Amino acid sequence: MNYPTWKKKLESSFLNNGQPTVDKRPVVLAVDDNPDNLELLTQILDLFGCECVGAVDGYAALSAAVDRPPDLIVLDICLPDIDGMEVVKRIQQNPDLRHIPIVAITALAKPEDRDRILQAGCVEYLSKPFNIKDLERIIRQHINSQLLLVEF
Repeated sequence: MNYPTWKKKLESSFLNNGQPTVDKRPVVLAVDDNPDNLELLTQILDLFGCECVGAVDGYAALSAAVDRPPDLIVLDICLPDIDGMEVVKRIQQNPDLRHIPIVAITALAKPEDRDRILQAGCVEYLSKPFNIKDLERIIRQHINSQLLLVEF
């Protein structure tokens, strides 16, 4: 029997040397307990050329980071189980994860909140609602990648 469609799909999933293709997009772990915010982050990160892994709470974020260490973490600070500050602390205590840059995106907008969050180990801080161009600049800076440029 002839399976031209199947064969074509199989051939297109391999490079010329017979090795399977690998998605080389940077992986970003997005953490937010609000499903709408998480969906928005997922769509924005996809537009930037990133592969997004989502988590709705601190424990899910830690589990996801251990299972598949991301290139960057975008983290809400106000989470329902353990807060983002505790997530940052636990990530920094893990030798396999401590190198991952963490960007806080939070409703905590006071200057003392910003200082506390940055001192805890986040590399950047954005208050909600955040500017998409600021998020793009931060992502480009910290994952050193030529991401898709999107006009907003």
